[in-house]
Amino acid sequence: MNNISIQLAPALEHIIQDTFNVTVTDFEFQATRKEFEGDLTLVVFGLLRAIKGNPVQIGEAIGNALVERLKWVKGFNVVKGFLNIEISDAFFVQELQEIRKKPNYGKTPLDDSSPTVLVEYSSPNTNKPLHLGHVRNNLLGFAVANILEASGKKIVKTQIINDRGIHVCKSMVAWQDYGNGETPESTGLKGDKLVGNYYVLFDKKYKEEVAVLISEGLSEDDAKANAPLFIKAQQMLRLWESGDLETVNLWGKMNSWVYDGFAKTYEMMGVSFDSFYYESETYLLGKELIEEGLSRSVFYKKEDGSVWVDLTDEGLDEKLLLRSDGTAVYMTQDLGTALQRYRDNPSMTGLVYTVGNEQDYHFQVLFLVLKKLGYDWAQSLFHLSYGMVDLPQGKMKSREGTVVDADDLMDEMKQTAKTISQDLGKLDGLSEEEKSSLYEKIGLGALKYFILKVDPKKRILFDPESSVDFAGNTGPFIQYTYARIQSILKKVNLEEIKIENDLILDSREKEIIKHLMLYPGVIQQAAKVYSPAIIANYSYDLVKMFNSFYQNISILGDAQDELKNFRVALSYEVARTLKDSFGLLGINVPNRM
Repeated sequence: MNNISIQLAPALEHIIQDTFNVTVTDFEFQATRKEFEGDLTLVVFGLLRAIKGNPVQIGEAIGNALVERLKWVKGFNVVKGFLNIEISDAFFVQELQEIRKKPNYGKTPLDDSSPTVLVEYSSPNTNKPLHLGHVRNNLLGFAVANILEASGKKIVKTQIINDRGIHVCKSMVAWQDYGNGETPESTGLKGDKLVGNYYVLFDKKYKEEVAVLISEGLSEDDAKANAPLFIKAQQMLRLWESGDLETVNLWGKMNSWVYDGFAKTYEMMGVSFDSFYYESETYLLGKELIEEGLSRSVFYKKEDGSVWVDLTDEGLDEKLLLRSDGTAVYMTQDLGTALQRYRDNPSMTGLVYTVGNEQDYHFQVLFLVLKKLGYDWAQSLFHLSYGMVDLPQGKMKSREGTVVDADDLMDEMKQTAKTISQDLGKLDGLSEEEKSSLYEKIGLGALKYFILKVDPKKRILFDPESSVDFAGNTGPFIQYTYARIQSILKKVNLEEIKIENDLILDSREKEIIKHLMLYPGVIQQAAKVYSPAIIANYSYDLVKMFNSFYQNISILGDAQDELKNFRVALSYEVARTLKDSFGLLGINVPNRM
């Protein structure tokens, strides 16, 4: 409910008790339809369970009582079973005054009793750079973390780095066989890109070996299993898990290159983390958990030595937890990571995994296994499952090198923003450094908004060009409105702005205030369903309302100082809310465009 319904509810309880001698505490409100007078509508039909009678007569009785008892209810009308309630202009002016008093309007302050929630996102592999899919993951996870914090939760932003396994060994083998000792320094490449190139090279050479073996008479499956490069990667994984010094040193060197590259990408993307976990450490704890589960007969071992869990009673199937050669699988390390995070954050009341919907089954299994092991906190684990990002040319494949690199994408977005901004020709007086900063804000703002305005569950067809459009439901359109307001505010002294209560408001002004009043509830709703799209589309609606107001009403040119002051204050609060809502999405707003 917004502030109007919150303030109406107690009065309605008393009116219904006094008038009909029944107790009602739950009321259904709607926004009044545009063809009727009113600012909020009470659905009278919902009262008929407790109050017997004609809904129109019931609405009339309640409306008359509201006008009599509440000075800020100035009128009403009843249409069938809907009571449309008209609120005085003074009420909305007072609400704007209250909003102005709150420096962190919309946000719930944290205290010692605030629950702690961990939000996991990014979680890359150290055999390749971040790509477009990682971009959605990072932007979504970071925004959800911000929104949850704004809703009153202590947040720990975390990730698990997949720094071990056969995929990492493939890059290591390829560098060892074909690298000739090259480094990021000697090539001028970011470390993650250099290592990623060797992952692609491994796949190319591996396919060549498989083709040769098939031509010699092996089946495709046998050829894939017996290709020399693949056998080398398997051997390297076993050497790593046994602690072979040379293998571990090579692994550490190449991973360090990747981490340096990741750090630069995260900085450009504008995301951050509070804690890091590494599969190379947590998989050992996962192995301990598996031993514990075996000893308690929660898991079982097959004849080949592999360890499994039977989830058929839960409607799933049998799941591998440890290979026959003793090496770990993803589930092994995820079990260990979950337990380690709980040990590190014993007060946590929730853990959100931001992972694509291709892993829905994996997380069903993970949560069930933890519950079978007896961990009560497993009830608080949540998989924020999101749709994939599609491209016009089809699905990306890292091992074949057909990915949209995150760094290249962000650079392209900045270049697109530069081209469009220059075409608009409104950058006179800005230094080259200021222009570069502006292009980055617009380009990355366009990218982030395009991705975050879509419900997380839905797939996205990414279109870079349309995302930088300065009209429509785009980041730059909202940023431009913010900059427009700043140009207005530069012409006044905000400290001298005082608002009179006795004002007659335009309907557009009231609609903006009503929308501002929704902001705290919008944050709570977005947090409840883990959807930054709710914040994004709220911001777009606010901008549309402001632009209608701006185009039809003079803000600074009105002869009455009282109205000018009110409209400046209203514009300021719109800008403040836009900046704050975009801040939750991880998007910067420029003062000039």
